[in-house]
Amino acid sequence: NLHRPGALTPSIVMSLGLGLTLLVGLTLIDANLRRELGHSRAGVTPSFFFLGIPQSETARFRDFFTERAKAGKLELVPMLRGRITALKGVPAEKAKVKEKAAWALLGDRGITFAKTIPAGSKLVAGKWWDADYMGPPLVSLAADVADGLGLDVGDKITVNVLGRSVTARVANLRHVDWRDLGINFVLVFSPNTFAGAPYSDLATVTFPKGDDASRDMALVRDVAKAFPAIVSLRVKDALDAIKDVVDQLSLAVRGAASVALIAATLVLGGALAAGQQTRLYDSVVLKVLGATRARLVTAFICEFGIIGLATASFGVLAGSLAGLAVVRFVMKLEFVWFWPQALIAAFGALAVAVLLGLLGTFRILGRKPAQYLRNL
Repeated sequence: NLHRPGALTPSIVMSLGLGLTLLVGLTLIDANLRRELGHSRAGVTPSFFFLGIPQSETARFRDFFTERAKAGKLELVPMLRGRITALKGVPAEKAKVKEKAAWALLGDRGITFAKTIPAGSKLVAGKWWDADYMGPPLVSLAADVADGLGLDVGDKITVNVLGRSVTARVANLRHVDWRDLGINFVLVFSPNTFAGAPYSDLATVTFPKGDDASRDMALVRDVAKAFPAIVSLRVKDALDAIKDVVDQLSLAVRGAASVALIAATLVLGGALAAGQQTRLYDSVVLKVLGATRARLVTAFICEFGIIGLATASFGVLAGSLAGLAVVRFVMKLEFVWFWPQALIAAFGALAVAVLLGLLGTFRILGRKPAQYLRNL
C-alpha cells in the first residue's frame, strides 16, 4: 500500500512534511535565539553598566561602590568616541567593505586603550604590545570586523578622535566573546596613543549571586543621587526588553507556522477522503479472504505509522538544516540542535498521520461486504 497506484504516501509526506519542516525550523531558530539571550551567568555577566564617569569623579565613584556595594566587583575602563575615517590610506566613504562590517563606518564608535589584552578576548593573529610601549600608535581589532573591513596585521587605520586624526598600525586581531556582556571594544589602542587626552570612564558592576531586584533598584537610586550626570544601565532590564520583542515575534511566527500546518492537515484529510473508496474495496476483499478487524486495524496502523515516521524524519531533517542555515549563516550565531523540541514535533506529526489515517478508514471496517461484492 505504500507504493501502489493511488497510494497516499506522496500526499502525506509532501503536505504534512513541508508544514513540519517549517515548524521544526522556526522552533530551532527560536530556541537558539533564547539560548543566546539567556547566556548570562551569575558572577560573570555584569549586573550594571555605568556610562560617562568623568575622570575627576572616578576616585569618588570607586569609593562609593566600596562602601555601598561591597559584594560587587567594579571594573573601570577608559572610553573615548572616535570615527573611522580611512582604511589603509583610503577614505572610509570610498573603501570597499563587506556588508557585515559596514556598521563600523557609520558614526562614532566607542574606543579605549589598554596595557593588557581585555578579558573576554583571545588573540588570533599578531601579538600584544608591551605594557611600557612608547612607539608609534598601535591598535587591536576584533577579528570579524577586521575581516569585514579588509584589514590585517600590519595595515593602517585612521580614526578621528576629539577632532584629531590618529593613524595606527594594526598590531593584532582578537576573537571577542560578546555573549558575557562584559566590557569590550572593537578598537583597543596602545596607551601612549591618547596620553594626556581627556576621557570618561565606563564601569561595570558584577554581583556574585546575580540579580536582586530590591538591591538593584536601591543602587540605581543611590547612584542617581550621588552622581546625577552618570547614566545607569541595568543589564537585566535591557535583556528583558529584548526578550519581550523576541516573544512577540515568536508568537507571530508560530501563528503563521500553525496556519501552514493546519492547511497541510486539511490537504491530507482531502487526500484520505479521495482514497477512501479504494480502501473500502480493499477491506472487503481482505475480509472475504479471512482477515479479521484486528488484523486490518494492525495493517492500517503499520501503513500510516511508516508513512508518519518517514514524514517526521523528512520534516526534522529539512527543518534542522533550515534552522542551521539561518542561525549560522544569517544570524552569525552558534547553532545548537535542541533535539527534545525537534523530536516532540516529529512524534506529533507521526501521531497526526496515524490518527487521520485511522479516522478515515475505521468506519469502513464495520461495513457488511455483501452489498459491495455484488458490484465487483
